[in-house]
Amino acid sequence: MQFQPIFPPHKRPILIAGPCSAETEEQVLATAHGLKNLQPDLFRAGIWKPRTRPGAFEGIGVPGLAWLQRVKEETGMKTTTEVANAQHVHECLQHGVDVLWIGARTTVNPFSVQEIADALAGTDIPVMVKNPVNPDYKLWVGAIERLYKAGLRRIAAIHRGFSTYGDSKYRNVPRWQMAIDLMEEFPGLEVICDISHICGRRDILAETAQKAYDLHFNGLMVEVHPEPDTAWSDAAQQITPVQFGQMTGALLQRSATSDDPDYLLKIENFRQQIDEFDEEIIHLIAQRMQMVREIGYVKKDKNIAIFQPERWRALADACRRRADKNELSREFIGLFLEAIHQEGINQQEKVMNQGVSTEVAAAGNLWMND
Repeated sequence: MQFQPIFPPHKRPILIAGPCSAETEEQVLATAHGLKNLQPDLFRAGIWKPRTRPGAFEGIGVPGLAWLQRVKEETGMKTTTEVANAQHVHECLQHGVDVLWIGARTTVNPFSVQEIADALAGTDIPVMVKNPVNPDYKLWVGAIERLYKAGLRRIAAIHRGFSTYGDSKYRNVPRWQMAIDLMEEFPGLEVICDISHICGRRDILAETAQKAYDLHFNGLMVEVHPEPDTAWSDAAQQITPVQFGQMTGALLQRSATSDDPDYLLKIENFRQQIDEFDEEIIHLIAQRMQMVREIGYVKKDKNIAIFQPERWRALADACRRRADKNELSREFIGLFLEAIHQEGINQQEKVMNQGVSTEVAAAGNLWMND
């Protein structure tokens, strides 16, 4: 796929800012005028808000689109909002919204994405696609492909993290590697980091913004409100225009690489050591899985179930304590435990089911012939 840029070529960081929700005309315009001198590339505001539970503020709807028109008239900033169906698309096109985005709850549903793609066929409006709420890479790429097949070329991706079960300092765990994979597979695709939805709290926005910048995201999407604590939705993750300016102004520009001989020598030395550690880690995991298979044979012989909840809880608690002691994050150790446990289950299933399929087939044939 060959994408065309939505934003000025080589512009970095691209900045998209504005309130989570368009609440009142006064609130929208106050935010816009507070951001005007900071020159964000897009002014964002949610017009329709898909909420987890009924009763929460679900957006002002179509009247808010007129407020976005006033933002353009009074500040000159281009505007963007989220769409979740064909009707949303038609309303935005009629009101002159410059860029649309497809939200995480919509990306997860191919039928909804296709409906939006069909509604956009024949237009040239730029569209940004947020990752699905669950970490499903193919769904994310599939949504982009549906838009592309509808004739759209000005497409960007937005990484907003993923819902997860368990404790985390993030509202939505980043799983940065998935966004990095997207950048590598589609080098012409602009990828924006929605730090507000990743963090869910304003006190870690700045560090997350710098991390996204260091990982070579093209830009940031940030929720900005004139009075964040009074916001009708997602108050904890919004900041004021002044705070937004301070945060983006403090972003450090770091080089992708260097030809300095001292740097190259040190990096090469460290990388060789890492390669050696990786080889040792893989060897140890393989040895661990051999033990897991041996346990599988014992369980099979004694007719014991694979999953042992008490053992799993004790193992998980011990690993978390070791992680804390060694300054490893709970997010990392959670993903590691999940992967290692699943592989252990897979290994024991192979052991436990050896010969079972043949026995089941024989029993089935006996039943059919009875």
